[in-house]
Amino acid sequence: MLLAGVAAGCSSEQQPDFHLDTTPWPTEVSFAAAMYQSLGVMMQPGHTLERIDNGAVFDAIVEEIAGARTSIHVLAYIWTPGRASDRIAEALAARDPAVECRILVDAFGSSSFDDELREPLTRAGCEVRVFRPLPGSEAIARNHRKLVVADGKTAITGGFGIGDNWLGDGTREDEWRDTHVRFRGPAVAQAQQAFAENWQEAGGGLLPMHTFPPAAPVGPASAAFVTSTASPVVSRAERMTHLLLAAGKQRIWLSIAYFVPPEPMLEVLKRKADAGVDVRLLTAGVKSDSKTAFGSQQFDYDELTRHGVRVWEYRPTMMHAKTMVVDETIAVVGSQNLDPLSLHSLEEGSLVIDDATFNAGLAAAFLRDCELADEVAPD
Repeated sequence: MLLAGVAAGCSSEQQPDFHLDTTPWPTEVSFAAAMYQSLGVMMQPGHTLERIDNGAVFDAIVEEIAGARTSIHVLAYIWTPGRASDRIAEALAARDPAVECRILVDAFGSSSFDDELREPLTRAGCEVRVFRPLPGSEAIARNHRKLVVADGKTAITGGFGIGDNWLGDGTREDEWRDTHVRFRGPAVAQAQQAFAENWQEAGGGLLPMHTFPPAAPVGPASAAFVTSTASPVVSRAERMTHLLLAAGKQRIWLSIAYFVPPEPMLEVLKRKADAGVDVRLLTAGVKSDSKTAFGSQQFDYDELTRHGVRVWEYRPTMMHAKTMVVDETIAVVGSQNLDPLSLHSLEEGSLVIDDATFNAGLAAAFLRDCELADEVAPD
């Protein structure tokens, strides 16, 4: 949100080009095996998944706070005053006092997080810390992850902030369109570890071991929580995105708030479309919160559409989602955009999913969003 203009201004040419050669993809290499080779992250079975759209994310967060028995951890890039903040603060104040509460906000994204916001949280027994206080940190090296982890057993991630922009149903101008996922299963430990490493950097101590309970399978879906941190060469965010694009054989559908990808990613999208893969992009339209990012993304439209990529701009409000639908089983929901900041400078986190049911639901939501968007005509 606040960094979108900077993102558009950062040239992807400042970074070395990264290419992932998967032509052809070895027949004996599964997607899970490729994930491990590229990212060092294991896809694990045993998950339940729930897609949560728009303001319903606050219902889910409040539910998790009320149901927590040992710990609740919240990591937010944006935390601003308003009804959403008040609701979360009230839920935290009403929780069982025995439940540990740790809150981490980014100094840049939550620049309005002052004593008035902090005081009700500390009064409720929450330990509140700020990630990379300003001045003293580079403005662009921020924590863009969005996480709620309850008892080390349930996690919520996606594009949400604790702010009133995320209230509503994503069809009114002041109520953004966004997508989130609540998940249970082994990947929650990966999300908890992401919180732990950021918590330590902000001056917090090691988390007690009860926040990492034994991971028991609870459902049929496979998933992994993939983190990325700043890198001057190749980040996990860039590796993950290239791998997902390379994996697409039937379809690649992207919902991306800020679409300013490096040239190698554009080339992959065009090459996939040339090969007959159904490549579609849904991004922010004129209601974008960053006119700079909005203007930058349009430079790529003509070339993409000439190669058969279909492009839509969301009409009613800011399209803030960061999701991918790949073929019939792979899906991604997280905090990562396709711009230089997300790919190289920010702390990011995404849930990568291998599950036909979740994939189908996310694809259906993509099609519904396109009905509220304007398709860009080929030049």
